[in-house]
Amino acid sequence: MGSVHKATFVLLMFCLAVLGRAEYLKYKDPKQSIGVRIKDLLGRMTLAEKIGQMTQIERENATTGVLSKYFIGSVLSGGGSVPSSKASVAAWQSMVNEMQKDAMSTRLGIPIIYGIDAVHGHNNVYKATVFPHNVGLGVFQGP
Repeated sequence: MGSVHKATFVLLMFCLAVLGRAEYLKYKDPKQSIGVRIKDLLGRMTLAEKIGQMTQIERENATTGVLSKYFIGSVLSGGGSVPSSKASVAAWQSMVNEMQKDAMSTRLGIPIIYGIDAVHGHNNVYKATVFPHNVGLGVFQGP
């Protein structure tokens, strides 16, 4: 019975030692205020990471490894920029998920902001509804 207690004690001490070495990341703690989280994150970022986070690239340039190599902060699908001809919703989801996976693989795990140039609705998705411009909607029943 004594050896079981010793083994349990050793295992417990090992777990505590591992947990004690885990770094507390304030910027990932939702209980912290936004200001504290931002200050902590910016304090950890290198100049290259800060420059990358202020950079937006076009979807066609967001190939595998580019987002993580240059710490890109934002990707835009401009007019006509699609993952494939007649791309389905699933194709768009897969494309963005792969981009996020690449961005999140960095040291700090910062996700990208993804944008779409879609003034008519997301008409790049096969069989999507196309809406009139907002200005057209605004004057539809106006005097």
